[in-house]
Amino acid sequence: MQIKKVVSELDPYVPGRSQDEIVQKYNLKKEDIIKMGSNENPWGSSLKAIEEVKENADKIFRYPESDLNALKEEIAKYSNVETNQVVIGGDGADEIIDVLAKTFIDKGDEFITPLPTYTYYEFLFKPYGAIPVYAKWDLKNNVLDLESVLEAITDKTKMIFLCTPNNPTGALISKEDISKIADATDAIIIVDEAYFEYSEINNVDLIDKYPNIFIMRTMSKVLGLAGMRIGYGLSNPEIIEYMHRVKPVFSLTRLSYVAALNTLKDPKFIEESTKKGIESREYLYKELSKIDNFNVFKSKSNYILVGIKDTGLTAKELTTLLLKRGVIIRDCTSFKGLDEYWIRISIGTLEEDKKFIEILKEVLKGSC
Repeated sequence: MQIKKVVSELDPYVPGRSQDEIVQKYNLKKEDIIKMGSNENPWGSSLKAIEEVKENADKIFRYPESDLNALKEEIAKYSNVETNQVVIGGDGADEIIDVLAKTFIDKGDEFITPLPTYTYYEFLFKPYGAIPVYAKWDLKNNVLDLESVLEAITDKTKMIFLCTPNNPTGALISKEDISKIADATDAIIIVDEAYFEYSEINNVDLIDKYPNIFIMRTMSKVLGLAGMRIGYGLSNPEIIEYMHRVKPVFSLTRLSYVAALNTLKDPKFIEESTKKGIESREYLYKELSKIDNFNVFKSKSNYILVGIKDTGLTAKELTTLLLKRGVIIRDCTSFKGLDEYWIRISIGTLEEDKKFIEILKEVLKGSC
């Protein structure tokens, strides 16, 4: 069997742990598990969306919508752009990343990604022959190292990924820094705003100012549709048109389409999800900051990065101890740019947050 060399050498992506996996491994009840490892909306989905999915369940023998015009209009309204500035993808924002690679990447092209950040960019780009170039995230101050990005730009740079709020550090990249990078190159700047609702800040205004700005988003977070796998991108009409030439026609399923459409038509759900998510994040930050030997990062997203080296435990050791108690958080060892002493904690409901903090303190006390 002849496997592409780049694929055979590719490190597999490490997703968050699932509830079913933990139930089987540690003999737990599914209803007792607290899942705080995958940055989901713990309050679920819009009831309007759920009802529409039920209404359309008997139509899944038909092909889904192909033009997606109604959904584009809702996304454009939600994002304050025109419909010809919108591209929609299935499989969350991951398909958007893949279509960007198909559209713009030739073998030998370089893309810049500051470390640590979302690892899937590299996972999807490398099979197309793209070469990663690593810039830096300043962990001490939890800000982008702007100079490291600017210094990494060459005539081979085709794309630059800027995740804001950054996953897993939770901090924003300033609009000023994004503008400086866009001014320095004609490479496409991918501004990943997967968690922008929690930050209450976005960079859509840069699209009309810079022809090389592309904003990428997902409906898996605040919008509560992680299981439906819907993402979208915002940019100038020329970039969007080229992407539509190679994007799969039926990548969005019939049920994903109606779920997305009706979630965007439920502004009260979106407002409440955002408000409760921010409240949960701030509660967790306050309580985690009280724990000795924790290096807790201030976040503008729906997760919090914590350095635990001073506890004497590795991330694997602590996450395993918590798994045995039915709590799932993220071991960040697989993130390039982080060592084995970092964990990421997603928001839960306030009830789950309180139970988690209680269990966490018990586990840390027992490990001393």
